[in-house]
Amino acid sequence: MKKVVLLLACLSLPALAAEPAKDAAKPPINLDIGTPPVVVVKHALAQRTSRLVRFYEAGEIGLGKDGFIYLRDGVKMGLAKRQIAEKLIDVENQERRALIQALADSNHRRDAEPEIWELMRARWNQQWKSGWWLRDADGKWSRKP
Repeated sequence: MKKVVLLLACLSLPALAAEPAKDAAKPPINLDIGTPPVVVVKHALAQRTSRLVRFYEAGEIGLGKDGFIYLRDGVKMGLAKRQIAEKLIDVENQERRALIQALADSNHRRDAEPEIWELMRARWNQQWKSGWWLRDADGKWSRKP
C-alpha cells in the first residue's frame, strides 16, 4: 500500500510543477498591440478626433479625470451644435470603453481592465493639448497648462 501511495505522489509531482504559480509575474500590458479589434477601434477614435477638435479648442467639451469626454457648458451652444457635441461624446466614450476591452482581450488579460483604464487615462491626459479643458474628480474644470 505504501508503494502505491508513494508511486501516486511521485506521479503527481510533474503536474504540480506545471501549474503556474499564483504569484508569478504577469506579462506587461501592451497598449500598442496591433490586433485587428484594437486597430479598428483606434482608427475610429482617430477619425472622430478631427470632428471633436473644434469643440476642444472652443472649450465646449473636455477630458474628465476618468478618461471620458464631457460637455463643459452646453448652455452657451446652440441646440443643433449641442446635439452634435453630445452625439460625438456618446460615441467617443463608447469606443473608449471598447478600446479598453479590446486591449484586455488582445493582451489575454481580461482581469487587467482597471489597470488598462489607468494606463490609457494617463496617455489621454498626456496627449491632451495645452489650453484644452480638464475636469477633476470633483467636477471642477481647469485648462491644461
